[in-house]
Amino acid sequence: MPTLPDFRLETHFSKWEFKARYHMTASDAESMSLPDLLAMASPEDRAGFESMWLGYTETYGAPDLREAIAGTFMRQSADDILCFAGASEGIFAANTVLLEKDSHAIVVTPNYQSHETMPLAICEVTGVPLDPNDNWSLDIDRIAAAIRPNTKLVTINFPHNPTGAILPLERYRALIALCRTHGIYILHDEIFNGLGASDAEHLPYIADEYERGLSLGVMSKSYGLPGLRVGWIACQDREVLSKMERLKHYLSICNSGPSERLTMIALNNREKILARNCAIVDENLPKWDAFFARHSDLFEWQRPDGACMGFPRYKGSDGVEAFCASLVEESGVLFLPSTIYSSELGPTPTDRFRLGFGRRNLDEGIAALDAHLMKNK
Repeated sequence: MPTLPDFRLETHFSKWEFKARYHMTASDAESMSLPDLLAMASPEDRAGFESMWLGYTETYGAPDLREAIAGTFMRQSADDILCFAGASEGIFAANTVLLEKDSHAIVVTPNYQSHETMPLAICEVTGVPLDPNDNWSLDIDRIAAAIRPNTKLVTINFPHNPTGAILPLERYRALIALCRTHGIYILHDEIFNGLGASDAEHLPYIADEYERGLSLGVMSKSYGLPGLRVGWIACQDREVLSKMERLKHYLSICNSGPSERLTMIALNNREKILARNCAIVDENLPKWDAFFARHSDLFEWQRPDGACMGFPRYKGSDGVEAFCASLVEESGVLFLPSTIYSSELGPTPTDRFRLGFGRRNLDEGIAALDAHLMKNK
């Protein structure tokens, strides 16, 4: 495998995430403390955490954990679940197992970078851009036109990072029908499923809908628990799961036992945690609406369908790179400029930035942003 390129988003976060005073671009929901999570535990779950044996766990993941994860799906069992140390390990495993050097893959753009760089390190890849003039939706005809005889994988992500768009259900089902006709796997990054405004309409999980669908999930985003580092892939194709499990022997080998126990507690309180996180989104979205109404001369705002991030357009003459740099350096407000989402597979927007609204204390950051704009008007 060739050397992977610099991971632009993570490098940017490495520099600024823990230095910037106002982290206004986070894609995860508000995290909670260990005592707050333990307070939700049943006596049995709490005892399971406090008295656990700190040895290796099963490579597939603890059986009761896989059972709990399967319970979030409509048609999956524990045998359809493989756990990973976060979502990124799952992305690596899926691409490595499904693709060979003579394969071809299709990914939507813009995207979380590893969805592009991982297949590019293995085979030829075609990018299909989402359309900002169509609510960042996906043209299924463009996917069909990109398919080759050796196309093995299509990777999608809805709610989408960074736009928060959700594909209309009829297009989603049309994509599944198209891939079924050609025998193509679909890797669906569903890590934001369930998060968004309380009236958001999320798509059904691809593993429930399609026999060659891989559902990528994680505790980091919708649940707001990235410190647990527990992710998973659900898939009806158990041969693919077995191959990924054997690859995992070269990676994390197994998940953290304490993290598995804490994940069980969170999943057993899934509805409560998701309701809490969506309530934060409900509270924060109108604040961004009001901000962009005040500054319509500088920004173009489109409310996202789901997740806790948006991708507004910046209309300033200095350009989005300079705007984001001055903002964090002078006023401590962190955004992600759209140049971080540039793609080797085709043009992506260069005049937008990612913002977040899944965490509390948004008012302080917006006040600092307002002050910065007034100072530099």
